[in-house]
Amino acid sequence: MTTSHLYPELSAYVADRLREFELISVERKAELQQLSDYVTRCRQQGKPSRLTFVCTHNSRRSHLTQVWAQIAAACCGVEGVQTFSGGTEVTACNPRTVAALKRAGLHIVADDPAKANPRYSVSWSDQSTPLICYSKVFNESPNPTSDYCAIMTCSHADQNCPIAIGCDLRLAIRYEDPKVSDDTPAESSVYDERCRQVAREMLFAMSHAGN
Repeated sequence: MTTSHLYPELSAYVADRLREFELISVERKAELQQLSDYVTRCRQQGKPSRLTFVCTHNSRRSHLTQVWAQIAAACCGVEGVQTFSGGTEVTACNPRTVAALKRAGLHIVADDPAKANPRYSVSWSDQSTPLICYSKVFNESPNPTSDYCAIMTCSHADQNCPIAIGCDLRLAIRYEDPKVSDDTPAESSVYDERCRQVAREMLFAMSHAGN
């Protein structure tokens, strides 16, 4: 496990999350272990682990999980992990999600903040290839349409996307929607807590991949 390659503020943030695995319930660890096992199987078969995280609007939870799963794989030395995100409909990556990731220490730049659906370049180190995050339907390019794991991060997407065509495995790893706090005094703290939860859980999952 290494965080030395991360931006300094992000490195400290990740180190804190690595010390929080005891906050994850036994039941939740069992759900996350399914993701670990999928990544392990792909590594054993010599193929990339392509992970598509899905929530309804591809605006909050799916982007958080996509970003943190990629960072976690890099920190845990798990090679071949490729992360994606999508929705059952298109909106935009919510600016509150972007703000929470920035507060965690990531570097994020929008191609045009005035656009209805900006493309955000998300970096976690000077050596990383940035993720390009924007809202899209889960099976829309550049997302894979075969040989991937579909991870449902919200109950609405899980119920309204009954078939993820082409996926090897479909998992449900659901998160409470931080949207409930929008435009309230608790907004930043709720988004930050969801960001912390996703970070620690993706780090837990990747730390068990291949073990």
